[in-house]
Amino acid sequence: MRATSSASLAAAAGRWEPVVTGAGPQAADYGRQLFAVVDVLDSSAGLRRALTEPTREGEAKARLVTDVFGATVAEPVADLIAGLARDRWSDERDLTDAVEELAITSLLVAADSRDGIADLEEDVFRIVRLLAEERELRLSLSNRDLPAERRVDLVRSVFGERIGSEAFDLVSRVVAAPRGRTLTAGLMRVAEHAATRRNRLLAVVTAAVPLSRAQQDRLGAMLSSAYGRTMQVNVAVDPALVGGLRIQVGDELVDATVLTRLDEARRRLAG
Repeated sequence: MRATSSASLAAAAGRWEPVVTGAGPQAADYGRQLFAVVDVLDSSAGLRRALTEPTREGEAKARLVTDVFGATVAEPVADLIAGLARDRWSDERDLTDAVEELAITSLLVAADSRDGIADLEEDVFRIVRLLAEERELRLSLSNRDLPAERRVDLVRSVFGERIGSEAFDLVSRVVAAPRGRTLTAGLMRVAEHAATRRNRLLAVVTAAVPLSRAQQDRLGAMLSSAYGRTMQVNVAVDPALVGGLRIQVGDELVDATVLTRLDEARRRLAG
């Protein structure tokens, strides 16, 4: 997003935070309703333009929100969308992206209200690891020729009883409506949001062999020191990686096989 849209999203997130945290588990319902709003906006370029037209009065756009969504979403959700419509957006699609961000936040808050956000993050990353190993499952969940409902049914049959309800909702959403992202990218985005919600950075570490818990803890401490933030370390195993570690923190990819600054880290992990 450009600066104007980013500022509008930040302002909306600030307004939404006390509402959604006060809702507790009901925040999950708000998240599902916001995803439904995303679907409507994605399907209607005319509605997106009407809600983001800078020359149109804010109150007129808010009334349009009420007309379109008032009967199908809870009042706090309608108020949130109306506020977003009053804000300014650099691109009409940024409004839809903002609603999606707030939907994810809502489901994470619901998980957090019952101290389940760490489990949610682990659930999502476990699925990422499994999909890296199970090509047929990955292809089936990514197959746009299959109706979204069937792909979600597959999520339910494979993962439904093994993950929490908010994790199921978020994984199902990534599968049903990837919005231009790959399956893995969509899932990692959810994991990163969960880590951010926990005031942590997410490090995805790929190693040739499994790391012990002590090694993970040491690596997490070193990365936390390097980045100045508490680091959540998730480890994937790739036997094809010959020695060293591959570490991704956000968009930054650090390959320990070629960067000498991680030589010491590898020696310490071996100890």
